[in-house]
Amino acid sequence: MPRLPRFDVPGYAQHVIQRGNDQKQVFFGHEYYEAYLAALRESAGLHGVAVHAYVLMPNHVHLLVTPRRKGALSRMMQALGRRYVGYVNRRRERSGTLWEGRFRSTVIDGGAYLLTCQRYIEMNPVRAGLVRLAGSYPYSSFRHYVVGEPDALLTPHPVYRALGANPEQRRGAYRALFEAPLDTAIVDEIRHGTNHGWAVGRECFKKEIEVVARRRATPKPRGGRRPGAGRPRKGRHSA
Repeated sequence: MPRLPRFDVPGYAQHVIQRGNDQKQVFFGHEYYEAYLAALRESAGLHGVAVHAYVLMPNHVHLLVTPRRKGALSRMMQALGRRYVGYVNRRRERSGTLWEGRFRSTVIDGGAYLLTCQRYIEMNPVRAGLVRLAGSYPYSSFRHYVVGEPDALLTPHPVYRALGANPEQRRGAYRALFEAPLDTAIVDEIRHGTNHGWAVGRECFKKEIEVVARRRATPKPRGGRRPGAGRPRKGRHSA
């Protein structure tokens, strides 16, 4: 089955995952995380991509971004890859690939979907058992949004800015969201959608994306009605 093209729709938030080749480590110390963030900041600025949230895990990264023009996300990731992989190869005297093929991405609806995606990204170190509290992990956007730690890389999404009339109100409202568990249904949809390239959000959002992107935003229903389908079989009980 041919691979679907990525959603190339400027102005829509996207969740991006890139994993290390064979799930191997891609960051080897503090200076590597800093080098990646510097490369991300430069590449995003150069190609017109707003970075809303991120987490750098030892063997993969999550980003929440909005490209401002067509092709911007792919160009940003290509530039980022060239710069960071070059840095790693020089420092570690190695050659070859670092990442597992293509990065994965999909569009994310606003409102609860976007804020759940952002929290899902920032809670990764906790779920992985690297830290007990999200604020203890130094390589994510969490502390910028919750305690106001400066981060020149980040552009808050309008959904976040709508949480309050000023930075203090927004931080308080966002912090309060972490008192409740993540919506597992939305998290499952984010994971499945990102890995398979299906839009994440309300049905009206998915229909809008299909029009804008000129491709399916959801998978086709599996199969069709087979002859005799729906009739009970002998010796079987209905579920």
